[in-house]
Amino acid sequence: MERIRQAVEQAAKERGDKKPAKRASGPRDADDPPVRIAESAGSVPAAEVQYTQTKTVTVSPVTRERNRLVAGIPGHPLRDTYRMLRTRVLQDLKANEWNTIAVTSPAAGCGKTLTAINLAISLAMDLSHLVLLVDGDMRYPSVHKYFGYEPEYGLSDFLFHDVPVSDILFHPDIDRLTVLPGRESVNESAEQLASPKAGALLEELRTRYPDRIIVVDVPPVLSVDDALTLAPNIDCMLMVAANGKTTKEELYKALDLLDGIPMLGTVLNKSDKKVQEKY
Repeated sequence: MERIRQAVEQAAKERGDKKPAKRASGPRDADDPPVRIAESAGSVPAAEVQYTQTKTVTVSPVTRERNRLVAGIPGHPLRDTYRMLRTRVLQDLKANEWNTIAVTSPAAGCGKTLTAINLAISLAMDLSHLVLLVDGDMRYPSVHKYFGYEPEYGLSDFLFHDVPVSDILFHPDIDRLTVLPGRESVNESAEQLASPKAGALLEELRTRYPDRIIVVDVPPVLSVDDALTLAPNIDCMLMVAANGKTTKEELYKALDLLDGIPMLGTVLNKSDKKVQEKY
């Protein structure tokens, strides 16, 4: 516990009032090979991006339904729920000039990963933004599984084996959305996320394009200190709690540990209609 508290104190110190650097926009497709920038003139709206290098993965309607990618299913009754969340998130990002969100939870089993994915999908449906979904849960990477895809490379391959990020990214056949997946489980994940290489990558990702939003799925706060390790490179966090699973003590403890890190709010997951009306 002391290690976690020290981590959050250091994160708050390093964050300060740091905001993403303003970068001159230039023509690009959405393939985005990070940590390698080509200077050019002009600009291409996010609504018109093309994917010419990044691997495109077709996500069938059956896969979307089975894996509950509800934000990407036309007519799904829960689609508007994520649109409402998107609106609130975009308002806060714009007001604070933020573009990087970490999605976490107090403990495992709250649905943080699925919430991060559906939020990213919903954000990508806003024509004004590109969205990059990063699987930052290096101990239990699972984002790719929801898209029915087994990647050849993951974030760990960039950190350990210098595999170019452009070879790791995939486009899940959803306009303006790109995914940086994980692959293998990494035990010493906090140490890797704290490495200069990971820091340089995150800084490049968050500052390359002014119209890009980054959503990072990170491990539960009470399990490991990964979320706090990432804090210096994250603008804000979104907490996911599970109805009938997350206790008040767990939620308050997690929020207390994240004190000093901007919190967008708490998503109550797995709730029924009666619970929604109560809250």
